[in-house]
Amino acid sequence: MCALMPVAAHAQTFEHFCTTEQNPWQKMPNVKTSAVQDEAAIATNPEAPIVTFGRWGTTFNEQDWQALCLLNRREQEEILSNTFSPDGQLRFSLGRISMNANDYALDWYTCSPVPGDFDNKHFNIDRDKLTIIPYIHAAQHYNPDMKFWMSPWSPPAWMKANNHYAVQSNPLNDMDPRMDGLLFGDDDRSVNEQVNPDKNLFPRRLAVQDYFIQDPRYLQCYADQFCRFIDLYAEQGVDISMVMYQNEAYSYTPYPGCPWTSEGILRFNIEYLAPTLKAKHPGVELCLGTFNTNRYGHVKGLLSDPRIADCISGIGFQWEGGQILPRIRAEHPNFRYISTESECGNGAMDWGAAEHTFHLINHYVGNGCNEYNNWNLILCDNGRSRWGWNQNGLIQVNSADRTYRYTPEYYTYRHYSQFIPTGSRIIGHKPTGTDRTPVLVALNPEGKHVVVAANLTDEEKPISVKIGKRTLSASLPAHSLHTFAEK
Repeated sequence: MCALMPVAAHAQTFEHFCTTEQNPWQKMPNVKTSAVQDEAAIATNPEAPIVTFGRWGTTFNEQDWQALCLLNRREQEEILSNTFSPDGQLRFSLGRISMNANDYALDWYTCSPVPGDFDNKHFNIDRDKLTIIPYIHAAQHYNPDMKFWMSPWSPPAWMKANNHYAVQSNPLNDMDPRMDGLLFGDDDRSVNEQVNPDKNLFPRRLAVQDYFIQDPRYLQCYADQFCRFIDLYAEQGVDISMVMYQNEAYSYTPYPGCPWTSEGILRFNIEYLAPTLKAKHPGVELCLGTFNTNRYGHVKGLLSDPRIADCISGIGFQWEGGQILPRIRAEHPNFRYISTESECGNGAMDWGAAEHTFHLINHYVGNGCNEYNNWNLILCDNGRSRWGWNQNGLIQVNSADRTYRYTPEYYTYRHYSQFIPTGSRIIGHKPTGTDRTPVLVALNPEGKHVVVAANLTDEEKPISVKIGKRTLSASLPAHSLHTFAEK
């Protein structure tokens, strides 16, 4: 039971929704603010918001579509309505798309299957028309106002130094193990000398070679492929409004991936991708990312190039990259910031995943990201990828009997996304901290306050939030998630 502290009458009234592991989405008694002043209350400032929020999103992956297709039509429609309708439960209105296969494709494929096709005569999205585009169209049926953005996980294999979609060999791919040596070059020093002694850094070593071939023909052809992809998707009624050059250039993976050096990142984005987009798709935004590294000096070095500000409008962070988000944003306030991928978990799809994602959303949005992207929406069983990694989804399908359930993590998103729409101002933020009570405060476009809070500890915890000249106070049970929405 979610207990509340007494408050005075004749005050602002808040609807209260509470989720625990045993009882998701309970409608609790309304809460009223009081005139009692609490010096420890979380401050809010409508006049100087942290950020004006944009959209909540998810990624359109082949394995998600496969899981959804196991269900009957009525069940599919329920899930799509709950997820994408503007008056649904999650209200996702942003979609991420991969050019070529990502790690939650059913297997490797590329839009550019013919080596040496520098004119892109054979570039196509035929595979996407079988899976990704029907999935997107199903979502658009419930929300025609959806926006989309794109990033590749891997270029076509023929455009890479190792001539393979993966970065490192693995029993689940057919890459020649001798190619693994390309990653760090011919450096024969001991591992201790090669690896940064700071165990908190990711990656411990940076690749010394661009896996994308740094030849002008390849670089220009690849930039043209971004534009061709945008054109072909537009023909299918899917308008891509933003691109990023690479997903996780710092993960040296057995699944689709591509390491880039600082020089290669700057060369491709500044000299090829930015001018090509400007010439062919001037309305498409170029952002730098996705950064999944906490190497501050490396990211700072890229942003210090005087040419970069003229090319990009924003920066995308995910995974370890989120650790340096506050510092980078403080130093570069003119960019917009995007949380490009929520962390995927281990396939358990349990309460721990719900709490972890609650913390992540609080961190990214509270530190100025105006978009937040989920990874997999719906997966079968333990969410195992083609390359052997178990991951979480917000909805879990049992492939044996074709039943499904909304996982605890689904309700984490609902606590935020149902009540913080596009145009909401984020006016207060308390990090998770050592007391494990994250709080986020928003002012929606109607001028109503929303407080999203959690207690991630084993003991009941109080919270107190300043709402104008009044105070919203509540006592949060152990391991519980909450939304207080002003009526």
